[in-house]
Amino acid sequence: MLARSISVKLNVNIKKNISKLSRMLCNWRTITTCSDSQVDDLVVPKQEVIRFITESMHKVGANREDAAVVAQHLMTADYRGHFSHGMNRLAMYISDIDNKLTNPIACPETVNDFQAIALVDGKNGLGQVVGKYSMELAIKKAEKYGIGLVSTRGSNHYGICGYYTLMAMEKNLIGFSATNTSPLMVPTRSTQAALGTNPLSIGMRAQNDEFVLDMATTAVALGKIEVAFNKEQDIPRGWALGSDGKITTNSGEALKNHKLMPLGGAEEHSGYKGYGLGVMVELLCGILSGSFYGPNIRYWTDANRTANLGHCFMAIDPKAFGSGAENRLSHLLSQLRALPVSSGEGVLVAGDLERKAMAKVDTCGGIEYHKNQIRICKELAGKLGVKAMELIKKKHYD
Repeated sequence: MLARSISVKLNVNIKKNISKLSRMLCNWRTITTCSDSQVDDLVVPKQEVIRFITESMHKVGANREDAAVVAQHLMTADYRGHFSHGMNRLAMYISDIDNKLTNPIACPETVNDFQAIALVDGKNGLGQVVGKYSMELAIKKAEKYGIGLVSTRGSNHYGICGYYTLMAMEKNLIGFSATNTSPLMVPTRSTQAALGTNPLSIGMRAQNDEFVLDMATTAVALGKIEVAFNKEQDIPRGWALGSDGKITTNSGEALKNHKLMPLGGAEEHSGYKGYGLGVMVELLCGILSGSFYGPNIRYWTDANRTANLGHCFMAIDPKAFGSGAENRLSHLLSQLRALPVSSGEGVLVAGDLERKAMAKVDTCGGIEYHKNQIRICKELAGKLGVKAMELIKKKHYD
């Protein structure tokens, strides 16, 4: 459930905040042609997810090509198991467009281009469109100069960082991406949020393997607390603070107060390191690009001004440094996975869980969404006048 209100101005002028929408949806007893008790046996094919998001974004003003860019990105997030940043974000994007906070037809522009670096102005466009443009520019520079670095301002929520890392990896480059966000992180020793979740991602392909790190510099992304709240679950200690400035495990209180702890949690657990990483991301994204930064970015619930987020994109050609990098990475990852363990489960490297999630989706025939997410999407489809997502029977998965 999103804290920000959602409103959709179409043929009917209906305005409801998202909490009211979710309460109403809880009274529904059917999802497409299925009852709630059957949702666990149903999935949504990947192309159907793309179709639904594309039509929804197109309906509220995005051109079809840009709508498809957003759809591909959100589907990929869910496909890789990052449900906090996939379909879960669609209602927020529609709300921002409806409230004139995002321009769905804006085109990003390169305002400074010098050899291996560039500065991009997103013109307040869709974050995924701005992000794709920026990483494609970084890739072109890496192919020419061995490295490409693009700093971007004037953007919006751009999805999962790892998507842009993967874009570079598809070209056999090392990929890196980071973004600042609305103030959500409470710096060590403070009781007030002043930095964003400020996630970052870096990745590289190896021989028949890959490393893809995609992480927030807070203990957790806000979307994961939203997911826990939607499922009526508590959250672990060390994720968030309550209104009294003390650690809370109540997902509703955490979502209401928007006070996430840095990676590491409390100071005695090295939370100051996550705090430092959050500032590092601001150097690359907000300070370098000239976007808003830190506490100067609008709050998550502020519907009165644009976000003006900053991103950073980097692509590096390993071959510019010589040969053998892919083989060395393969060797390292193999060594890590072969380390002795104290339990029955083996050592993982960044990206392993995502590959497992994708394998499950491929085997089941589609993405398995929580019933509350399906309800929200069905209600949204009705308000937008688009065809609701079609669910199919899940195939067997072991």
